[in-house]
Amino acid sequence: MDTGRTAAGHGATLAGRRVAIAGGSKGIGRCIALAFAGAGASVSVCARGQQGLAALARDAQDQGTPLHTHAADLSGLEQIGGWLENAAEALGGIDVLVNNATGYGMADDEDGWAASLQVDLMAAVRASRLALPWLRASTDACILNLSSIAAQQPRPGAAPYAAAKAALSHYTTSQALALAQYRIRVNAIAPGSIEFEDGLWDRRRVDDPALYHGTLAKIPFGRFGRPEEIAHAALFLCSPLAGWITGHVLNVDGGQVLMG
Repeated sequence: MDTGRTAAGHGATLAGRRVAIAGGSKGIGRCIALAFAGAGASVSVCARGQQGLAALARDAQDQGTPLHTHAADLSGLEQIGGWLENAAEALGGIDVLVNNATGYGMADDEDGWAASLQVDLMAAVRASRLALPWLRASTDACILNLSSIAAQQPRPGAAPYAAAKAALSHYTTSQALALAQYRIRVNAIAPGSIEFEDGLWDRRRVDDPALYHGTLAKIPFGRFGRPEEIAHAALFLCSPLAGWITGHVLNVDGGQVLMG
């Protein structure tokens, strides 16, 4: 996979940067991790499943950019802290924090709300707070949160997920203002509907074809997005090319939100 190398060739190099990625064993997070490693960064990835992390480590090794992995449940403060300590030790510090973990809390019940609030929102809040000493010690620090266009569009179903992402988008702007005094940039990406093997839309293509094709019809570009396209945006926002950008939530959605 040459995602990171391609982006690096266009100037979004992250050579020497130390990057901690929360939620990076599959899908968007996996592509971001491989892209950052391919762009020259030292990378630590945390996720819940050891099997996915092992597969990611093999893929990184195959592309010649080994990375550090750590298995933890990001719904808990203690395990987030343990990962960040481990990551900072392995990398020699932290310059970039990417908050990508999601609990996919779709059901409007106690479990759905708990999953979204604890992982999509509070894991990002906790990781950002706990990483602050290392970020403040960096000469070029930034935080990138992964929100969603679901935060901008009311729709039936997935209320917990959408509400948590809306809170994360607002937290991004508040955090950017609070951390500007330390020259720490904070931005977010709001992906549209992204399709990848065994991902949400890949499963819905089989399980709920009406929803799949109905959503596809609302994307002006006429296709679902790819994880690599989110990784490209992440590389830009965390690179020196975006050194004057903070407090921004970037839609990467092929114009999907334009269709309402």
